[in-house]
Amino acid sequence: MTHVEPQSKAPTCRPRTIFWTVCWLVLASAVAWADDAAPQRPIIKTNRWQEDWSALANLELRTEPFDAIKYIPIMPGDPKSYLSFGATLRERFESVNAAGFGVGGTKSDNYVIQRLQFHADVHFDEHWQLFLQFEDDRAFGKNVTTPVDQDPLDLRLGFLAYVNATEAGTFKARVGRQDFDFDLQRFVSSRDGPNVRQSFDAVWGDWESGPWRFIGFVSQPVQYDFQHPFDDTSNSHFRFHTLRVERQVLGTNELSAYYSFYQKDNAKYLDASGNEKRNVFDVRFAGNLNHVDWDLEAMGQTGVIGGKDIGAWAVGARTGYTFAQFAWQPRLGLQIDAASGDHHPADNVLGTFNPLFPNGYYFTLAGFTGYVNLFHVKPSLTVKPATNLSVMGALGFQWRETTADAIYVQPNIPVAGTAGKGSAWSGAYGQLRVDYRFNANLAGALEAVHYKIGNTIRQAGGHDGDYVGVELKYAL
Repeated sequence: MTHVEPQSKAPTCRPRTIFWTVCWLVLASAVAWADDAAPQRPIIKTNRWQEDWSALANLELRTEPFDAIKYIPIMPGDPKSYLSFGATLRERFESVNAAGFGVGGTKSDNYVIQRLQFHADVHFDEHWQLFLQFEDDRAFGKNVTTPVDQDPLDLRLGFLAYVNATEAGTFKARVGRQDFDFDLQRFVSSRDGPNVRQSFDAVWGDWESGPWRFIGFVSQPVQYDFQHPFDDTSNSHFRFHTLRVERQVLGTNELSAYYSFYQKDNAKYLDASGNEKRNVFDVRFAGNLNHVDWDLEAMGQTGVIGGKDIGAWAVGARTGYTFAQFAWQPRLGLQIDAASGDHHPADNVLGTFNPLFPNGYYFTLAGFTGYVNLFHVKPSLTVKPATNLSVMGALGFQWRETTADAIYVQPNIPVAGTAGKGSAWSGAYGQLRVDYRFNANLAGALEAVHYKIGNTIRQAGGHDGDYVGVELKYAL
């Protein structure tokens, strides 16, 4: 009996056990699938036009005070047809003991720059989008204001976009005033660092299929007049056109290349002036593998300006290793950059690199470093003591690529009295940056920079530079 009893129970018990086990697994899988498939609240992005608020068609996700204006249905029954309003306010206090190291008699300055943006985003359906964004930029208490500091109310973005996704790929197009930002924004950016962002009046086309992406656009960069509202313009005297190809390799790592044509009338450099036409060739490889991240980019420039040929180049590299197994996830980083200067003034070739449309914070927010006639080495350490807190400390060391050309500050302004004089050593700086996100809508940042100048700048009448910036940004 001791052997028969287990055998008699087995046929009745085991199928029930299997049945309930299968039911439990199916139910658990269904719950997990439902959690994954359920729409999530969208996140606020730097480029507000890239946000998709259609998830708020689900009434359960409308949990925030301003959700009533974030999703306003247009066509009943179509969650992709809606109107959304939003705004971004950025306030930054800056203290600079002297712009351009005080060469030329510039004084210390303490001021507040304010950027206010508000937008309307219309999605007619899943294919068509109309985006309008207005921007008002002010500089309170700044000694000298420029077109990147202040711009009264104007249209910053206004374009019509079309998207069509098929099995073969996804086609995207935009027509109107828009912005571009490539890669780390070393050379092509929406210029988020300074107060006034960079826009382009352009026609853009984009085709994505599998690991490939092809981009092409023709544009006229917007030129800013900071005297009156709605006075920003673009014209045929300043053009920027691009053809770009991207390919994902070794997983999601990206290899890309592009050609751009840059034309600007009445351009001025230390050794050349006139109508500038540059051919720009760029290649980049970036990715992350086994806690190692890297971003390598090289650019060559040819063309003509004022009867002279152009021959310039630049390279940039950022790499780092993150110790993910340790608390605070420390990342050791190393940045190396170089850009050509003009080796032989008064000859028939201009070697000064044109940084195009830099973002203004690739080096630091202080503006002490321009991507021209440069050799730059910057080790850094970044830690994350809390989920929403990042702290970065760095040391930067700078030389000139050639002493025949000047030392430059952002974006490409030569320091008077340095061209053809002194040594290659420009100086060294220390940088501390703290970023904290209070919640989904509010972020803050602190940055401090001390720049110890070399003898070349000191002999030109300059002194060490100090910068402190404190920023708060609220978006809805």
